[in-house]
Amino acid sequence: MQQINRVAIVGGIHGNELTGVYLVKKFEQFPQLIQRSSFETFTLLGNPQAFKLGRRYIDKDLNRCFYSQDLHDPTLSSYEEHRAKTIYQQLKPPGKSPVDLIIDLHSTTANMGLTLILGNTHPFNLQLAAYLSSINPLVRVYNGTQYGQKSAVLRSLCELSFSIEIGPVYQGVLDASFFNKTEELIHVILDYLEAYNQGKVLHRSSAFTLYQYVGTIDYPRNKNGEIQAMIHPQLQGKDYEELNPGEPIFLTFENQVITYEGESTVYPIFINEAAYYEKGIAMCLTEKHQLTIAKREE
Repeated sequence: MQQINRVAIVGGIHGNELTGVYLVKKFEQFPQLIQRSSFETFTLLGNPQAFKLGRRYIDKDLNRCFYSQDLHDPTLSSYEEHRAKTIYQQLKPPGKSPVDLIIDLHSTTANMGLTLILGNTHPFNLQLAAYLSSINPLVRVYNGTQYGQKSAVLRSLCELSFSIEIGPVYQGVLDASFFNKTEELIHVILDYLEAYNQGKVLHRSSAFTLYQYVGTIDYPRNKNGEIQAMIHPQLQGKDYEELNPGEPIFLTFENQVITYEGESTVYPIFINEAAYYEKGIAMCLTEKHQLTIAKREE
């Protein structure tokens, strides 16, 4: 693979996720923090109008506006659709070198800890994931797409890409602990990229755990679409913990327990994420895989 020349750090794709917003602002104020000798790093504030108003978005979720056909459709003109096209032009400017790697910063109200969400399973992404997992046991790795599945999220614009998802963090709130953990992880990633460009090997372990997306579960609803049950207390906050068939997942307003009816053990994440109520998602389900990848030779 060729050398990495341009890296984008993007925060605030959702305007009320302040960790990414203020990390971008900090890096803009102190650009030396993200400077490395072998590549250019630039920052981008994803949704400035939504941030200004303290909202996730203005018209629609910006992180669902990056389908290729939509980016080239002149009839789509909502604020976020226009903003997606602007971001696309900044990351892939006509006649100039496109960005080689995207780091997309997010936060969640779910108990996701420090999660690396891969844009795909490109060998470089897996090697980086293995390295980050080996030096920081708090890092979990999640692949949110399935093979052949089209994606409309920002990280789909670049083959080498991932999101850093941290939580639980309230919407519209800065959490100093998660802010610092995210910044520390960014610096480790940038140092890894620098070493990669210099031909160095930074592997500590080639084995790591990957949580692979397999589906979602919505809240029980009535014929009018109104929620009829809550996340069961035994499941609340148990992101990345095993969920077995027959175990509780919901509790109705009449205190009736609804159990998981799947056929095998899964590992739910984004449990009770506040922003996902409107999307009909109570949790995402994953399978847990142990991966061993080939080490890069010097």
